[in-house]
Amino acid sequence: QLQDLRGARGHSETMASRSSVPLLLLLGSRALAFVPLPAPRPAVTSPEGSSTSTRQKTLRRALPFDAAVAVPIVAGTTAALTVLREPAAIDDKREVEGYFNGEVGFGRWNKIYSDTDDVNSVQLDIRVGHQETVDKVLEWAAEESVAQKTWCDLGCGVGSLAIPVAKDLGAKVHASDISAAMVAEASRRAGEAGVSFAECVTQDLEAASGAFDVVSCVDVMIHYPTDKMVDMVQKLASLSTERLFVSFAPKTPQYVALKAIGGLFPGPSKTTRAYLHAEKDVEAALRDAGFDVKRRHLTAKNFYFSTLFEAVPRAQQ
Repeated sequence: QLQDLRGARGHSETMASRSSVPLLLLLGSRALAFVPLPAPRPAVTSPEGSSTSTRQKTLRRALPFDAAVAVPIVAGTTAALTVLREPAAIDDKREVEGYFNGEVGFGRWNKIYSDTDDVNSVQLDIRVGHQETVDKVLEWAAEESVAQKTWCDLGCGVGSLAIPVAKDLGAKVHASDISAAMVAEASRRAGEAGVSFAECVTQDLEAASGAFDVVSCVDVMIHYPTDKMVDMVQKLASLSTERLFVSFAPKTPQYVALKAIGGLFPGPSKTTRAYLHAEKDVEAALRDAGFDVKRRHLTAKNFYFSTLFEAVPRAQQ
């Protein structure tokens, strides 16, 4: 279950970076310092009779940290020593593509986004939360007919949103996902539902082009770090002429804490990193792109947290 706690797409996925800042949790009057540390190297024993200076140098060479800076943290009356280090370069896009094309990642999320009973309580919670977000998009979209309008669903996954948009709302859906496995499953499910997409292609978000009446991007922003979120929003806005639906994992103190706690429990299978975003930051990015938030909705379950925005071009206000 901890794997699903860490790997959630579009909620409080809790795979913390190894370079994460120490988290202090207040339990009553005591503070516990949780510090993710790299695996230790073999201990080095100082030669007998070494001077204090020599022993210190030997100890420093034996430390399992790179360019480390020691920071004392007071927990109650006890001082704990934690170590921070510079983060390694991360290629989030390739990491996400590999994970959702892999047997573990694709298998897990294909199962979560299905009707099978073969899920644990965490996976079921995520399924219910994700479906609530999808249902809210459909509810809002139906208030103004999108029949025969063009709809671009970016990060379509297995088609959870794209299929009902085409089948129930009558839109001409252009679906895409960075994962070829997800696209193949979305196409298979669409066929079973008697739905024909205008297109369903393997493509990363940045490569999308064209103009569409409606653009949706649900539970994808969690894979975009803060410094790339603004460019992502600009891209989404550049594709939409009428309406934009986008969801993200909200950055609040409690969700940040939950994410960090989950990162303390490494598991056997790799998940993607999760990035939380403050509502004001996403709204500011939309505003800079010429869109205003029309309404918002928070889905908050035990293991799924997602804020949904509907935004429209400022000219429509």
